[in-house]
Amino acid sequence: WEIYFMKLLYATTNNAKLKSMQRIANTLDIEIFGLKDLENISEFKNIKLPQIDESGNNPLENAIIKAKAYYEVLQIPLFSCDSGLYFDELSEEEQPGTHIRRINGKELQDAQMIKHYSNLAFNHGGKIIGRYKNAICLIFNKDKIFTSMDKSLEIEPFYLVDKPHQKITSGFPLDSLSVDIKTEKYYNDLDDNLAVDKNAIENGFANFFKKVLEELK
Repeated sequence: WEIYFMKLLYATTNNAKLKSMQRIANTLDIEIFGLKDLENISEFKNIKLPQIDESGNNPLENAIIKAKAYYEVLQIPLFSCDSGLYFDELSEEEQPGTHIRRINGKELQDAQMIKHYSNLAFNHGGKIIGRYKNAICLIFNKDKIFTSMDKSLEIEPFYLVDKPHQKITSGFPLDSLSVDIKTEKYYNDLDDNLAVDKNAIENGFANFFKKVLEELK
């Protein structure tokens, strides 16, 4: 796999997240593929992927846990990301944090997430201010591990509202409840340029990959 210097596995099965990362990779001469693509690679067909215990206290700890677990099994260059959701109006104990989908020990599907967070906004007057903190861990080999939870990876604060947008994006269900503070538009109504900024892709993650590539030269 040394010949695939610019080929990285994104340790996710979320197609929406994979496509988002592939958009910036295309500008950096990096080819990114996901866990589902391993089914089409003969040497990985019979490998059992690990069950991940995302027990970290923040997104960076979880990103590291996931990346190391997958690298131990696959032994190829890969990276993992994790996010935490935080609201200004909630106490530390009430924050979803890294458990955005896991509520009261139950893993929520997209529709269940929309219902839960819609009710949360409703209980706070119809909208609350949220922000995503993002982290990434990239393992090129056991001696070259790169991590970041830089502020540049954070998404600008937004309103989470109680009335869902009619459009629901699979993998990003909370976009249907998220409203850009500056434009007061739902994320699902933002044009491409604003949407890219919202996902912190153009600057934060792109700069992370650029720094990694420079260090690997």
